[in-house]
Amino acid sequence: MPFCSQCGNQVGATQPYCRQCGAAQPVDPSAVPPPPLPPPPQFGPPPVSPHDPLSNISPRTASILCYVPGMGWIAAIIVLAAQRFRNMPAVRFHAFQGLYLFVAWLMNDQVLKWALAPISHLHHLHDLVSLVLLIMSIFMMVKASHDEAYSLPLFGDLAHRSMSEN
Repeated sequence: MPFCSQCGNQVGATQPYCRQCGAAQPVDPSAVPPPPLPPPPQFGPPPVSPHDPLSNISPRTASILCYVPGMGWIAAIIVLAAQRFRNMPAVRFHAFQGLYLFVAWLMNDQVLKWALAPISHLHHLHDLVSLVLLIMSIFMMVKASHDEAYSLPLFGDLAHRSMSEN
């Protein structure tokens, strides 16, 4: 253990100043500790900018949110516009498919409902289509929660075409 060059007090080999008198100590290059090792490699999603508001949303959660009835279209548009999910084809597939499922909801509520209203024996068809769309949304939320990119008839084909155009 070395001693202070001014007052003779005992100092550590890597201490730049004496604790007793405050004098600067000559630094022994062999006593300098080695630089820290780099952190181990991280597995999982790529690192995200700390300024990204979507940094705490996992790809699985983003996929599930695209199928929430009535509001999934908002999540789907955010996912498709987000830089974070740009290179995640499964998440983008769910976003496109969720958007097309929402368009079906809109067509059912805004077109089919009013077109069938004057026809008394067919106006319950709108309720049946609403039930089928709700079941499809729940089914896709379950599939997305298991990280499965299940392709719904018609909607999945449209989603695949949309992905190939981007």
